[in-house]
Amino acid sequence: MSDLQTPLRPKRKKILVDYLVQFRWIVVIFVVLPISYFIYFSLYLGDTWSAMKSEKRRQKEHDENVKKVVKRLKERNPKKDGLVCTARKPWIAVGMRNVDYKRARHFEVDLSAFRNILEVDKERMIARCEPLVNMGQITRYTCPMNLALAVVAELDDLTVGGLINGYGIEGSSHLYGLFSDTVVAMEVVLADGRVVRATKDNEYSDLFYAIPWSQGTLGFLVAAEIKLINIKEYMKVTYKPCRGNLKQLAQDYADSFAPRDGDPSKIPDFVETMIYTPTEGVMMTGVYASKEEAKKKGNKINNQGWWFKTWFYQHAQSALKRGEFVEYIPTREFYHRHTRSLYWEGKLILPFADQFWFRWLLGWLMPPKVSLLKATQGESVRNYYHDMHVIQDILVPLYKVGDAMEFVHKEMEVYPLWLCPHRLYKLPIKTMIYPEHGFEHHHRQGDTPYAQMFTDVGVYYAPGPVLRGEEFNGSEAVHNLERWMIENHCFQPQYAVSELNEKDFWRMFDADHYEYCRKKYGAVGTFMSVYYKSKKGRKTEKEVAEAEAAIAEPAYAEEV
Repeated sequence: MSDLQTPLRPKRKKILVDYLVQFRWIVVIFVVLPISYFIYFSLYLGDTWSAMKSEKRRQKEHDENVKKVVKRLKERNPKKDGLVCTARKPWIAVGMRNVDYKRARHFEVDLSAFRNILEVDKERMIARCEPLVNMGQITRYTCPMNLALAVVAELDDLTVGGLINGYGIEGSSHLYGLFSDTVVAMEVVLADGRVVRATKDNEYSDLFYAIPWSQGTLGFLVAAEIKLINIKEYMKVTYKPCRGNLKQLAQDYADSFAPRDGDPSKIPDFVETMIYTPTEGVMMTGVYASKEEAKKKGNKINNQGWWFKTWFYQHAQSALKRGEFVEYIPTREFYHRHTRSLYWEGKLILPFADQFWFRWLLGWLMPPKVSLLKATQGESVRNYYHDMHVIQDILVPLYKVGDAMEFVHKEMEVYPLWLCPHRLYKLPIKTMIYPEHGFEHHHRQGDTPYAQMFTDVGVYYAPGPVLRGEEFNGSEAVHNLERWMIENHCFQPQYAVSELNEKDFWRMFDADHYEYCRKKYGAVGTFMSVYYKSKKGRKTEKEVAEAEAAIAEPAYAEEV
């Protein structure tokens, strides 16, 4: 492992903000957790009330709310009002980047009422949802019917709108692609107030392909029809330890869901791998199982959803000591297995929250809402986390996963790492993210003629140097990572803090179709562009206006 030696770094002198972070648990326990629980309970009551309404009533309310959005958009004076954005407070977003674009003058449109599941069509196998429906809400509604979205992102708070406009993945994405790939139709309010329904084969198909990864900069998504699949009551999960260097671990991971002989019967319903050290990991594969199978004599059932249970990532880690084992987890509890601990970020927020006594006494209050954590952290703590903490996802071709993990080790030394495969489809239109050119001719493991297999390498935690009290330059490490990603045809989800300048942003992503739709549907001059919405730091009104003008001028010239 000599090739993975990390550089020697000098010790870092502690300053005031280090102590604010160290003792932040006091604020979290006595302020954030109680308020979070109250908010969760209030949302649960609201979701329950929504589910009790008839579909006809929900649709009527939806139509009325859409009219309000259209009316509000038409009230905007482009010469006096700023660019359009939602009325959501900057700290409410689940992502870690600063929503600084809302600090400049802007024109707000309230979408807070769009949180209903409008319809579950068992014949078409479609769920029609408004954008603020979250994953906890949708699984609570569909799982009793033995139905689920084809891709269910793990954290309860993640919303349909965020997962479509941005990015979403889950352990079933090796079969169905990213969350946006499971969308059948989108209802969108355009800049001029028109309400359109976009599908992959109607007159708005170009808009349909442009919306994913656009961060809401083409129009307001007000409803989506999403693919449903049949499920069973339990997930049969196999935990298999693996050891070796990072390249060997990457190969074991690929073999766990992409059999080299191509036998489809060996492909599991769910896949997830966690790399705990540079030489150890645990691969998890799951297949749906009936209640009758799970309750057969000798089978072990793990009700992972109980508040006092060992956090899932630590439970999985036990396979390194006990060896391979199999258990059955209720399907909905399996979907949300990482919610209570926020993967393993909960260990940083509350260092003792994984202890038995805390889980029994206060585990029912977990997790803290990410939005409240952001609202209570202050500028200095926020900047500390940007520099001394990593939350990044790297979407990398499957055959480069080993290289990606080695690079992350050298630059950041963050463990555990989360590995989740996903298909990246070859579409009729080149969208912002796309497979490597000619991938289908290489016949690599996991690839098909119509999709290249990628993997999300999730990097979430404090880097090793920070944990050891050494100096660490987070901005430089992220910049180096982004440069490596561009060179290796990888993509960075935009919820994360980014160091990309505009030129490099459009080297990573493809701009052509996105900019074409921005001009065609009147988004230029109405909505901020995706780069300026995602970039790090404050966005001045002048900076945004000049960027918008540079895009708009060629479009106006063509019309003359």
